[in-house]
Amino acid sequence: MIVVYTSPGCASCRKVKQWLKDRNLPFREKNIFRTLLNDEEIKYLLMRSENGADDIISKRSKVISDSGINIDDMSVSELIRFIQNNPSVLKRPIILNEKSFQVGYDSEEIGVFIPEELRRIAMSSCSPACPNYEGCGEVRENCVLKKA
Repeated sequence: MIVVYTSPGCASCRKVKQWLKDRNLPFREKNIFRTLLNDEEIKYLLMRSENGADDIISKRSKVISDSGINIDDMSVSELIRFIQNNPSVLKRPIILNEKSFQVGYDSEEIGVFIPEELRRIAMSSCSPACPNYEGCGEVRENCVLKKA
């Protein structure tokens, strides 16, 4: 299942949700301001990101710049509490499933969330006569470009 961490008023969040809806990909949205992220969930996000806190926390956020806090000096438990108390420090959207993890909307990279089976079908069987060719063609082009 695809999970998308969002916030109200986030244009990139809206783009991701629309992209997923346009492709009929089921996802669960978690608004970071309405849902308290538990300790395990935050640890999981930190573990899934390539560079830990640097990938998911905006060091230029108002909370960090106003307080002068250095997140690099925090223990994991301090960082978790800080995120829970200040969810606005999280970059958005954060998109993940079992295999992929992405922060922000990147039109070239988001294709990794299309299930491999659908990509394989699109690559092998969709022709211009197919009513879904526009979507399949996009998948095919992205796969061909990534292989090249």
